[in-house]
Amino acid sequence: MKTIRWLQPVLLVAGALVLVGCLAGPNEHLGTENAVGNVAGFWRGLWHGMIFPLSFLISLFADAVQVYEVHNNGGWYNFGYLLGLGLCFGGPGHGSGRAWRQRK
Repeated sequence: MKTIRWLQPVLLVAGALVLVGCLAGPNEHLGTENAVGNVAGFWRGLWHGMIFPLSFLISLFADAVQVYEVHNNGGWYNFGYLLGLGLCFGGPGHGSGRAWRQRK
């Protein structure tokens, strides 16, 4: 039983270190313009989030298509992207609506 007491915290710390090691690094193109002189902001992030499923499928077969714009302005692009993903996949109310219909 004593081996289990010290093994769990060790495995927890090791797992946390592995997950932290997988975090994305800094974006070197943050705030810089792309080839046509654009820096993606909130609205472009929202659009990219909404079309994520289609762009992901196309990116599997075409190297020129990416699912995320690296030439962005940072937090506002990320916020728009996450909001667009939420809208794309039903938003926060989708699951509660389903639960409400099941209770009836």
